Amino acid sequence: METLDILVVDDKAGMRKGAKRILDGFTVEVKDVGAEVTFNVSTVETGEKAIELISKTPPHILLLDHKLPGLSGIQVMEQVDGVSPDMLIIMITSYDALDTSIRATRLGAYDFLPKPFTPAELKSVVKKAAKHIIITLEAKKLAEEKNQVRFQFISVLAHELKSPINAVEGYLKLMQDKSNIEDPEAFDHMVDRSLTRIGFMRKLIIDLLDMTRIESGKKQREISDVDIVDTARISIESVLPGADERGITIHLETPEPVYLQADRDEIEIITNNLISNAVKYNRDNGEVFVRVTREGETITITVRDTGIGMSREETEKLFNDFVRIKNAKTRNILGSGLGLSIVKKIAQVYGGSASVESIPDEGSTFTVTLTPTITE
Repeated sequence: METLDILVVDDKAGMRKGAKRILDGFTVEVKDVGAEVTFNVSTVETGEKAIELISKTPPHILLLDHKLPGLSGIQVMEQVDGVSPDMLIIMITSYDALDTSIRATRLGAYDFLPKPFTPAELKSVVKKAAKHIIITLEAKKLAEEKNQVRFQFISVLAHELKSPINAVEGYLKLMQDKSNIEDPEAFDHMVDRSLTRIGFMRKLIIDLLDMTRIESGKKQREISDVDIVDTARISIESVLPGADERGITIHLETPEPVYLQADRDEIEIITNNLISNAVKYNRDNGEVFVRVTREGETITITVRDTGIGMSREETEKLFNDFVRIKNAKTRNILGSGLGLSIVKKIAQVYGGSASVESIPDEGSTFTVTLTPTITE
């Protein structure tokens, strides 16, 4: 429940009391943002008192009579101009006060309420102003949240890039001073480590581009019949060299095609991430099991590994942006922290979901569901 402050400025006691009586207990529903608004109504009889109150605590809505003893409504507007950019002024005027209305509009009056007015007319003009204020405040709140998310995103990105850049720079400086490198194997090691770090940065950039295209909705999608089993097979082939080096066996448990109307690149992102992670976070001589099934309208991709596993606390945050599980087992495993976040986003585009079940030191099972109905 939101409460907006209203200040009624009118030299007629009956007008002030009547306006307060009408607006006390009046509520406005702002369906666009799911808010309900009530009002805290104050009254004063002169422009001088209004200026004093506004300078201390500006109201959200100022109901201002033009004809006042002493300072007029227009003069009040001139003196409070700039005090509160968010304050909406509703000028109370006579029907024939065209000149006043023009001047008030130039000074930024939001609306006008001609005298005499009915309770319904007062409520209508206040309702309009309240909706404008609430929607404006909500827009500012969302903009602030967006800026905060953007700041956090850039901060995390800078942190993720800083470490590999420093590592590569350090190795290059050592190689530049050749007198410090007498052992060719040490030189080769530094080259290998530098290439690994550069590979990590390239993967991070690719993941960032994928995530940006998906979230912006600007990715050019080519929808066709995609055999997800074939896509999984290609992903397996791409990680086989690394898997063979560590004695990891990969089983594709679905021989028959499973088709989905989809963008092939998006499906490849899913299978590439799930299968490469299953190898990366596995133990030597471990196994990976890949299965694709259809049940009714739902297609399920399941990738199970016999790897290091995770705790429940770790799995609960795994699909967030830039999340990488950091512990003694993963210390030497590089990753962007975006792959699984992208997988989840793509699954949601296809009306599905992404989840994981894991047991520490036993392994993890990742499950992605997709449906034939996609969001263009």
